[in-house]
Amino acid sequence: MPEQTFFITGANSGFGLAIAQAALEAGHRVIGAVRSQTAKTSLEAQLPDVRTVLCDVTEFDRIPAIVAQTEEDHGPVDVLINNAGYGHEGVLEESSLEEMRRQFDVNVFGAVAIAKAFLPHFRERRRGFIVNVTSMGGLITMPGIAYYCGSKFALQGISDVMRAEMAHFGVHVTALCPGSFRTDWAGRSMVRSERSIADYDALFDPIRTARREKDGKQLGDPAKLAAAVLHLVASDTPPPQLLLGSDALRLVRERLSRLEREIADWEELTRSTDN
Repeated sequence: MPEQTFFITGANSGFGLAIAQAALEAGHRVIGAVRSQTAKTSLEAQLPDVRTVLCDVTEFDRIPAIVAQTEEDHGPVDVLINNAGYGHEGVLEESSLEEMRRQFDVNVFGAVAIAKAFLPHFRERRRGFIVNVTSMGGLITMPGIAYYCGSKFALQGISDVMRAEMAHFGVHVTALCPGSFRTDWAGRSMVRSERSIADYDALFDPIRTARREKDGKQLGDPAKLAAAVLHLVASDTPPPQLLLGSDALRLVRERLSRLEREIADWEELTRSTDN
């Protein structure tokens, strides 16, 4: 793959950092977008060759100007890695709407705002690649992460439409759907609602405990995900979505099998509404 310029949100940790490092090692230019001066300093210490930009993805009105200035300062961006996001964990009844709003502001509105800022540049140049980092949680659900799954389902759907709308202009869009990886998602970066309703103890307490115990021991290797992303963006025929991780593959296949059975079981009633 020829040298390209990557713009990576949430580049100071997790998938963002791993992809930034892999892209630099492969000879690409990397612009790392981070939301604070502390994160900027940390990223520059870890990857001295990265070019950094301060960009809080929830400051929606500022994003187009930041993207325009970035292209003026560093030249055209070829690949957008829309990675910034976090996980919220909590029983739905116990979790506030404010927590939901914050989850969607970052994971959905922030990602869409970043993509929209790049779309005119990519469309005018008739090239570009957008990787929207969703999750296997954008294709399956689990108790205790309703807001997270909801946000990733939303971004998954938006990515599919974005792909269809941009294909005519030579712009690729892929939703990246990782399973469980050794990042801070289930640890430092996860927001957890406080428990308040005892009726949910038997269902949810084991889930929360297991997630904490598994943190740092997941099968997924972020460095291997980064290598897979470089392989993806080098493709001329990338998929609409790419699952990464054997757990994602297994769980999504199980969900598809259940969905097929549900459709078949209720097909007669489904068809009954036609004239």
